[in-house]
This record gives sequence, C-alpha cells and structure tokens, in this order.
Amino acid sequence: MSVRGRFSATVVILALSLSGHSLAQETASAPSSISADIITPEFVASLRQQLQQPVTILSVTSSNKRHEGVQQAEIDQLDAAWKSEAKSDDQPLIAEILSSPLSSYLLYTQAKSAGLFTEIFIMDRFGLNVGQSSVTSDYWQGDEAKFLKTFAVGPDAVFIDEPEYHDETQTWRAQVNFTIVDPASKAAIGAATAEINLTELQRRLQTGL
Repeated sequence: MSVRGRFSATVVILALSLSGHSLAQETASAPSSISADIITPEFVASLRQQLQQPVTILSVTSSNKRHEGVQQAEIDQLDAAWKSEAKSDDQPLIAEILSSPLSSYLLYTQAKSAGLFTEIFIMDRFGLNVGQSSVTSDYWQGDEAKFLKTFAVGPDAVFIDEPEYHDETQTWRAQVNFTIVDPASKAAIGAATAEINLTELQRRLQTGL
C-alpha cells in the first residue's frame, strides 16, 4: 500500500474511532426515561385531597359565576392579554391571579412538597386560570388535553401526560390532571394540573420515603 493509501486508511479509522467514542459518550450521558407508572392511584388520591380544599372550591365556584355567559371571543382576548402581559412589566391580569388566596395556597403546597411538585394550577369550567403557583404560558387551557381529558370527560376523570425531560434541572417530569368536584353537589366545576418531578418521586420510592 502506498504512503497516501496508508494515510487515507488511518484517517478513516481515526474518524470512525472518534465517531464511535462520541456516540458512546452521548449514550452514556443520556438520562434514562422514568415511567409515569410510578404515579399510582394512591398518589393521585393524595394529590386530589391536597388540592381540592375549601379555598379551591370557593375560588373555582366564584370564577364560574364571574365568567358565566362568556363568549369565545372574550376568552381569546383574555388569553392574548395574558400572553402580552407575560412579556411586559405591566401585568394587571397576571397580578390579579397570582395575588389570589388560591394562588397563595398552591404556592405553599408546592413549597411544602420540597421539590416534588414543580407547578400547580387550577382552572374553572371554562378552562380559565383561577389560581397558580407560578405564571403559566396561557390563561386559557380549554383547548388542551389537561382540560379536555378531565373536566370535559367527567367528575372522576384523571389524565396523566407523557413524561418529559427538563434539561435545565436534568429531571423527568409529568403532569397529573384531574377534574375538580364540588363535594356538596358532586358536580364537576373545574380542573387541576400538577407537574410532578418524577426523578424526585422515584428517589423517594427507592429510599422508602
């Protein structure tokens, strides 16, 4: 083999070696997926008990009355205003929701979970935000699965979304969604969403916490 031929072969081997090493590193560093199956019915029942408190029922009922007869065009305007405020220093609508008693309770619940809950928000029967632990990207959730697969289905509906990897915190997360029910009338009045840190939940299960 000529010198040129040996040089070309060496380059090809080196390139393949580096490519294989890079792929091995990528595979080694890729996080293992965590199944949402670790979110058991007992976990959901406990979550429901924490979120379906009197402050939740009162707040959602009040929001339903306030928005009675609301038209889709008005909902779209509110949603657009929310998204605009999220990019501005002037945030009257967002401030109104975040300063509510329900939002305060949800923030407390999230903080008390010590990292297990990463976001919690409650919607009324129209899919509009009533309370939240942090600012959501939308004000109206009525066109999303978290609402369409819970409130729109019935009082007992629960929907657990597919896990997603959160690059910033290097954790797996999944949203648990269920219908909010008035304990007196047993009627569906809204919906709740709680984002669960699956990585933390798995750690607690493995350590017996």
